[in-house]
Amino acid sequence: MDKEIEDAFRAGELSGLHSVLIIKKGEILAEKHFPGEDLRWRVPIGNREPNARSLHDLLSITKSVVSLLYGIALSERLVPDLDDRLVAQFSKYSNLTSDPERQNILIRHVLSMKMGIEWSEDLPYSDPRNGETSMEAAADRYRHVLECPLVDKPGERWTYNGGATAIIAGLIAKGSGVPVDVYARRKLFAPLGIEDFEWKIGRDRVPLAASGLRLNIHDLAKIGLLLVDNGAWQGEQLVPADWLDVSFAPYATLQNGLRYGFHWWLSPEGSPPDWIGGYGSGGQSLMVNRAHQLITVVFAGNYNQQDVWDLPAKIYRQFTASTIYPD
Repeated sequence: MDKEIEDAFRAGELSGLHSVLIIKKGEILAEKHFPGEDLRWRVPIGNREPNARSLHDLLSITKSVVSLLYGIALSERLVPDLDDRLVAQFSKYSNLTSDPERQNILIRHVLSMKMGIEWSEDLPYSDPRNGETSMEAAADRYRHVLECPLVDKPGERWTYNGGATAIIAGLIAKGSGVPVDVYARRKLFAPLGIEDFEWKIGRDRVPLAASGLRLNIHDLAKIGLLLVDNGAWQGEQLVPADWLDVSFAPYATLQNGLRYGFHWWLSPEGSPPDWIGGYGSGGQSLMVNRAHQLITVVFAGNYNQQDVWDLPAKIYRQFTASTIYPD
């Protein structure tokens, strides 16, 4: 499969691809790396020649990792339950806790991105009007998110929202007493043998939960292997299996047919979903078919382009899906 991927890249069919790794039943079916222009959290770093150990921006795949961390923290009783009220966790914002409509936002609405607040990330992230960008410029990211106008009844409409992830990470930090990157290292990365990672820190010294994580391709694949094994790693249950069941239930169906769980993208078909995915701007992708123990990781440099799904989808259709049948 390596040769087929390389031929497709040389033919211009996989433009922007930096790295791809395909694993089935613990065996590497393909691994290829290609040089290309790259960014480090939206800052150009020139032409790079990646390899198996190179750190790469995950961007919004970071959101899916934060969801796993919330499940761990919930099992340790460090964070609120799904049906607890969100504003009750931020008592210092008295103007919010006294708002009867805002009190209807539950933790499950935050995890499923159905908070009901006004938020848009349709504009480029270089635009200060972008929801995530304006949050990162705010003096208090949590107040900024929580004070956004309510435009829908909580739980009714799905809106992609990096502010929701910031809130979830803030609750983890509040409950654990350490920033989310430290909690991740202790509870997830170290047990998985992930030693080398970066997590971008904002101007307020808070890790960027929506998009700030950098891993190498094999370490991101370990997250996929963890999901295949129902949250266990080498006999140790790192993420509760029942949290994965809850996370991979569909809470929203989008216009393109994709579904959304607790910070995870879900295939249009299947119950449980045929595949589970984390996606990031530029073409970053972690796709997991648990039934066939199949993991596909893609790193790419198609930043600031509209069709960020095209490259991961093409790789999945052309190379990954063909390995499922026959099994």
